[in-house]
Amino acid sequence: MSSVSTTSRPAEALSPLRRTRSTVELLAGFAVIIAFVLLLGLAVVSSGRKTDAGYQLRAGFSHIDGLDIGSAVKLAGISIGHVVSAGVDPKTFQAEVVFTVRPDVQLPVDSAAIITSDSLLGGKYIAISPGGDTKNLKAGGEISETQGSISLEQLLSKFIFSVTDTLTQANQAKAKKEMDAPKGETLP
Repeated sequence: MSSVSTTSRPAEALSPLRRTRSTVELLAGFAVIIAFVLLLGLAVVSSGRKTDAGYQLRAGFSHIDGLDIGSAVKLAGISIGHVVSAGVDPKTFQAEVVFTVRPDVQLPVDSAAIITSDSLLGGKYIAISPGGDTKNLKAGGEISETQGSISLEQLLSKFIFSVTDTLTQANQAKAKKEMDAPKGETLP
């Protein structure tokens, strides 16, 4: 039988090395935690804050379902501003949306604003379609050509009812043919 002997170093020899290593690891851990807290604080402070550089425009929509304050305003797929506020116009009962546009983007007075979505389940944004007029909108101006958001639920229900109506009409036509056919004759 062989015996395994374990020789250990004296505790005094490892103690300074362990203390130095533990101190370095502790300081590195604190540095990582401080950096994480700073980055988290920066993310919280800057989230939802948009720069208000640019000029504000207004537009009235029949529906703004899914459009929120801070939503993007895009021209040709490029973000040129964001939604600042939304409310109801007491005279027209339409949704009144105020949004910003970058100062380097000058929109013609006959431009159109359309609320659309990024994807099937994505968020909504305002898509600007520029007009051809030579006059440009001024700060505080209003876009009169608008199209409100289209609800996915409404589109699906229209499709389902359309398909159901078509199938019902087809079944009724088939039943009428069978009723009108002479007895003993089968229809394909």
